[in-house]
Order: sequence, then C-alpha cells, then structure tokens
Amino acid sequence: MRSLWIVMIPVMMLLFGGCSANKEYKYFNQNLDEEKVVTEVSDEEYEAEKRYEWKIQPGDRLEIRVFNQSASSVGGQMTSILDQSLTYMNRSGVDGMLVPPDGKIHIPLIGTVAVEGLTETKAAQRLTQEYKKYLRNPFVSVKILNQRLLVLGEVGSPGVVPVNSGTMTLFEALAMTGDLTDDAMRTNILIIRGDLRHPQVRKVDLTDMRKLRVASLILRPNDIVYVQPRNMKAIMKEMVEMGSYFNFLNTIMSPFLTYQAIDQGYNIGIVPGNSGN
Repeated sequence: MRSLWIVMIPVMMLLFGGCSANKEYKYFNQNLDEEKVVTEVSDEEYEAEKRYEWKIQPGDRLEIRVFNQSASSVGGQMTSILDQSLTYMNRSGVDGMLVPPDGKIHIPLIGTVAVEGLTETKAAQRLTQEYKKYLRNPFVSVKILNQRLLVLGEVGSPGVVPVNSGTMTLFEALAMTGDLTDDAMRTNILIIRGDLRHPQVRKVDLTDMRKLRVASLILRPNDIVYVQPRNMKAIMKEMVEMGSYFNFLNTIMSPFLTYQAIDQGYNIGIVPGNSGN
C-alpha cells in the first residue's frame, strides 16, 4: 500500500503541476474577463469594419508622391515632381516620411501640414489643396508604409505580418504565418485590439461555422492575434521537465522496492535460493 502511494504522489504532482503550468504557459490567460470578450458582431458593425480605413498616427511612415499635369504635355501626361525630396529610409530599411509626435509633416514647397487623424485619401486631398497654391494641376498620392499586425502562438512562423491593403482577414494572417500547428487550440483564437491598457478582446472558434457567421474575421493594423496551445501541450511539457525527477525517484526507490519484494517473499515462504521445501 505504501508503495502505491509512493507511485501515486508524483503522478498527482504531475497532474496538478500541469494545471498550474497551463496558466503560465498561455498568454493573456489570467484575469481575462470572459463577460467582456466579444464573440459576436452585429451586421452593422461588420459592414463598418469592411469599410474601415486606418487613420494616420504619429510613428507612421508615409510614401508621398506629387505629380503635376503640364498644359504643354501631350495627352495631359502627369509629370512626377519632388519624389526624391519626399523619400527617406529608416534603420529597418522602410522608406517614407516619419510622422512626428505632433502629427505634422514638413514637405518642400508647401511647408508644414497636419496629417494626424486623416485617412490616406483625406491626407492626399489636403496636400493636393496645398499644392494648388503653387502648381496648376497637382495630383498627390499618400500611402502608409508601415502598417502591420502581430501573430503569436501556435502558428508555423509567428511574427510581424505587413498589412498592405488597409485590412486583412484572420485566414490571410494565418496563411502568411504558416497556418496553425498541430498543438493549436482551434476553438479559442484571441484577437487583441486597441489600447493595451484597455484592450478589446475577441474570441474566434474556427471549428464552428455557426459561430463564424456571427464573428468578424477582419483584422486591423496593430491587432495582436494569439493562437493558444492545447492544454495537453502544457502537460506534456511538464512531463518532460519532470523526467529527471522520475529518474531520480526510480534510483532512490529501487533498493526499497527490491527489499520489500524480498521481505514479502520471506513472509509467504518464498526465499531466494529456496525451492519451497
């Protein structure tokens, strides 16, 4: 009976240790208010998300191209101007003009222009109006170059995913990061959005079509997608870490179990070297 308890104690330690490891092994797992987690999005919200446009913020990098239509150009051809003056390169190799903390950019000819809070379209319209003071038929295009989101957890290649068209679907993000691993929890994918002090958390179940129909799979720049691992992965990790403990336990217990077996053999008359006569 004592030997049974000796074996059961480490097994119980493993099970309870696996439960504890689950809490530490998963991101965003503790103190998550399930009542505030969004699992359903109304049709109106979904339509608004499809039309969503990112607004320029400090820290964004802008590609600004300015063209002018010359009256003497054949067929009204647009001539590119000022391109070289508006192209910069940062340490990561991303070109574009950095929007400073005050949200105002300084560009040749027209000077300082506030662009914070404007979409690409609105910023282009504002710059076009400014250039009309100096050019006859200006055309300006604005593109945000550093839009991205993060995909973490149980995917093939977690990391930063560039967003080139304003928004991206969850399936596109997963495809770009190597799809889900075998250890991924497909029923509980988290999307963290907004201010990290007061984030909005969404939960997506990829295994249930009924739930997908009422969810929103549209991602915005700066979203964090977290694919949680299955509970069994934490338990298996705990087993690997406790492997050395079991080896140590086996070394310690082997003489005791051998002695107990010999002792029981004496008690029932089976003694090593004795045929029982």
